[in-house]
Amino acid sequence: MRFMLLIGILLVMNSGCSGIKEKDITEIPQTAMDGIVLVDVRTPKEFEEGHLENALNIDWMGDGFMSEFEKIDKDKTIYLYCRSGRRSASATKFLDSLGYLNVYNLKGGYLAYKAANE
Repeated sequence: MRFMLLIGILLVMNSGCSGIKEKDITEIPQTAMDGIVLVDVRTPKEFEEGHLENALNIDWMGDGFMSEFEKIDKDKTIYLYCRSGRRSASATKFLDSLGYLNVYNLKGGYLAYKAANE
């Protein structure tokens, strides 16, 4: 029982310490996106309602998430965003664990981007 408790504590500590790389979505100029893969991880319906220019739509919760990412070079710089930043943070952490070297979560998500540009 103590062993299981210790394992649980270590897992929680490890997940809390494994920070992901992030940038504020409002600080990313749309004109400086050369060589960067911009990915909207929201649903196709959310994407259709509005998205950042030149973004790919790869649904984090969709069945094709991994197959779509297998087409992207792991050495590329990848910026992920969603509605508020939660799904993209999860996707960033997942891709980082798979060996994607330069993957960033865009904090604040599309909501923050829209608010800053209205």
